[in-house]
Amino acid sequence: MELKIKTKTSEYPIIINDSFKGLPEAFERVSLTGRKLCIISDSNVAPIYLDEVKKLLEGRFLKVVSYVFEAGENSKNLDVISDFYDFFAREQLDRRSVLVALGGGVTGDMTGFAAATYMRGIPFVQVPTTLLAQVDSSVGGKTGVDYKGNKNMVGAFYQPWFVYINTSTLNTLPPREFSAGMAEAVKHGYIIDKDYLYYIMVNRQAIKALDPKALSKVVYGSCKCKAYVVSKDEKETGLREILNFGHTFGHAVETICGFRLIHGECVAIGMTAALYFSMQRGRITQRDMKAAQEILTYFDLPVDVKDISTEKVYEQMFYDKKTKDNKINIVTLDKIGSAYTEKDPGEEEIMAALGYIVK
Repeated sequence: MELKIKTKTSEYPIIINDSFKGLPEAFERVSLTGRKLCIISDSNVAPIYLDEVKKLLEGRFLKVVSYVFEAGENSKNLDVISDFYDFFAREQLDRRSVLVALGGGVTGDMTGFAAATYMRGIPFVQVPTTLLAQVDSSVGGKTGVDYKGNKNMVGAFYQPWFVYINTSTLNTLPPREFSAGMAEAVKHGYIIDKDYLYYIMVNRQAIKALDPKALSKVVYGSCKCKAYVVSKDEKETGLREILNFGHTFGHAVETICGFRLIHGECVAIGMTAALYFSMQRGRITQRDMKAAQEILTYFDLPVDVKDISTEKVYEQMFYDKKTKDNKINIVTLDKIGSAYTEKDPGEEEIMAALGYIVK
């Protein structure tokens, strides 16, 4: 399976396969072979897939090196990016060199940011191995790191040369990480494509059982949603904001919890708040609300959070990238399958939504 992303600045393929075998050919298609290549991975993914990918690529490049960093959100900072730069300099990577992000969302975000900033920009490729990265973060060119506890505060829009998705990597994914990816898949259905949402709801058992055909359809469906939005709004000046459905609430929860909940779990909690916000406005029914919570909990995702204060979450929301002129903006549903950004809805409505998720 293959999709094309087309933006004002670039055009590139998303290749969906069930192995890594097509990876060398993908590099050849975009004329990236015959250079120095650096694979960046984390301490969870590298022991499983790094050697296999390295062996496949070694004959096509001048030199293949790798850099492995400590897995987890705590590594997503400028200090670790500085370590990347030191390694690139030691290995004498130049402007023709290529970076490969082999791993989940943290690896992709960091590798993309390093590629965007090293020597003012070098080519990079996304090879996502988690469901969250395959359905969301590897597509669209958002890169970056956290800064002083604030999620993704420093970053750049920088598109990869291609995205290569091997769905068989989901077989080695911890269940919690799989669930986290399903939060983003469900989100795409609610904001863009109600038929895709219906597919997830009807085929939930096959998806959870890691049926290859069902997984391919989920990855393809989400990438199609993301491609549609990114092609119309590459740098989040309008339509692309809808991809943040649940994220304004979720990122704030993630930060206040000190990252004890992973990103997808916080997105599920944030979506629950955003859906409640939509229900308050009469855009969805109580029955819709119940169905949303059922599909999230089926995939072992939380829909509420304990031991934090609504006031602290509300204060943290002012650090969200959509906040403008000190006014919080909330992505909400117009109806199932269609979303928009509500500008400055006011504290009362936001606090009511927070009260629904904070127990």
